[in-house]
Amino acid sequence: MKWRDLKAGELRKEHVGQRFALAGWAARRRDHGGLVFVDLRDDSGLAQLVINPERAPEAAKAAHEIRNEFVLRAEGEVVARAPEAVNPGLPTGEVELQVDELEIVSRSEPLPFQLDEENVDETLRIRYRWLDLRRVKMQRNIRTRARAVSIIRSEMETAGFVDIETPILAKQTPEGARDFVVPTRLQPGSFFALPQSPQTYKQLLVISGFERYFQIARCFRDEDLRADRLQELTQLDVEMAFPDREELFALMERTMLRIWRECLDVAIESPFQRMTWDEAQLRYGSDKPDLRFGLEIHDATELTRGSEFGVFANAPAVRYLRVPQELSRAELDRLEAFAKEWGAKGLAYLVFDEEGEVRSPIAKFLSEEELAGFRSEPATTVLFGADEPTMVARVLGALRLHLGRELELIDREAWRFLWVTDFPLLEWDEPEQRWTAVHHPFTRPTDETASLVDSDPGEARAVAYDLVVNGIEIAGGSFRIHEPDLQRKIFDRLEISPEEQRQKFGYLLDALAMGAPPHGGIASGIDRLSMAMLDEPYIRDTVAFPKNQAGVDPMTGAPTPIAQDLLAELGIQVLPKTE
Repeated sequence: MKWRDLKAGELRKEHVGQRFALAGWAARRRDHGGLVFVDLRDDSGLAQLVINPERAPEAAKAAHEIRNEFVLRAEGEVVARAPEAVNPGLPTGEVELQVDELEIVSRSEPLPFQLDEENVDETLRIRYRWLDLRRVKMQRNIRTRARAVSIIRSEMETAGFVDIETPILAKQTPEGARDFVVPTRLQPGSFFALPQSPQTYKQLLVISGFERYFQIARCFRDEDLRADRLQELTQLDVEMAFPDREELFALMERTMLRIWRECLDVAIESPFQRMTWDEAQLRYGSDKPDLRFGLEIHDATELTRGSEFGVFANAPAVRYLRVPQELSRAELDRLEAFAKEWGAKGLAYLVFDEEGEVRSPIAKFLSEEELAGFRSEPATTVLFGADEPTMVARVLGALRLHLGRELELIDREAWRFLWVTDFPLLEWDEPEQRWTAVHHPFTRPTDETASLVDSDPGEARAVAYDLVVNGIEIAGGSFRIHEPDLQRKIFDRLEISPEEQRQKFGYLLDALAMGAPPHGGIASGIDRLSMAMLDEPYIRDTVAFPKNQAGVDPMTGAPTPIAQDLLAELGIQVLPKTE
């Protein structure tokens, strides 16, 4: 028996008069007295089945048993719908299948939720993920993601990059997040780590003479989950010898243009805008600014150096936002509470009313020159941040995004791509009282700032770059250190001892000492790219089988305890949980 002659979503007016067999799921059944209508769904779309008891009494008998998500096979004649019954919203809306034979192939138990039901609890959705994945949105998400990956592979291969797989069982190295570790029976007491990225492997491949490498790589990070973060992630990983940043940027832009055009039918323009990290922090308070709206941050540090308002005069940085609305006292109180959540001590403000008159408890402490500098259009509010530059950027950047959403300033139809360049190389870790790598310890300092690694580490800049769209980072990369002496110098600055360098990175240092070419690359998180492209608020809805926010799979129950005999074979003892 042939299950079907064509897909349900392929029925068209030119098929009228022909006989076909269709197979799929019952999306909906409507019983109109005698006639029974069934919307049959498969991965191509919907087709309407009509079962007439006068035409097919046996099929009608079976039709009355049908419930949502039963699997059916129907055979019959394609007929044109009556003009008043045409559904212009469906590609198959001009025709229907008059059923002569109907078979219930598989039945479904009562469903835990309906496929068209809104606001279903996420844990319930993941518990019954096979059902959740049948929903239109999830089918769109997974298929669009797959199409994007196909385009990426095509563009990489066209540009001469070779697809090479790297190990999943790897050596544990410090890369920022916690590693997932894997015991091994053959070496009890020793552990592999699941890779957070193929970082050192891709460097080794380029050193090996594979001058252009790429991979759609699986990566693992044992970290707390958020709306935009996964423990298991997939990324495009790219590395090239003798790197040219302009060529790398052009390759990524070409790829993104094609993804947006073929997956979303959206034309975006290139070259993409560029901005240094310092400029992004100053103007937007973020290293991934959303450029779909204005509300830029302005600097008033020099203007307020001699201010009678001590908070401004004594602050290392004073910056402000001009909000295009006259905010009420209650609104200002809510914004101050929001700012304090982000670390602010308070929130100074100037409110200009409809007549342009200023209302603020700090106005009396400001000079005419200062007030003139802050003066804005009538019905405008000026919000200030005064603190260390990093704190001011953090608070005003968060306020900017919050106000953009609250005041509906964001152009939801726009796509704004941006390259952020020249990131800091190192940052000070206050709890540990030492310098740490902003990206990873293999990132190359710029030629202009390499000497600052010793004298002023916080001012050293990296040959590092991120690609951002609508405030979401979708790719990031850097040029790597190819000189053993410079790599040791960076390790020393990070307070990684010579012994630890040999223990953790000896193989890389050896490779760098045997003819390593200059190299660099970029990685793009496929999950986050999909999240941005599909405008999904939760990254888990771009993945077929995700864990929930607790890192648990409600569908399979993983992770689960391991039998004691297996633990013993691995040489592992599980300690009792401490309160």
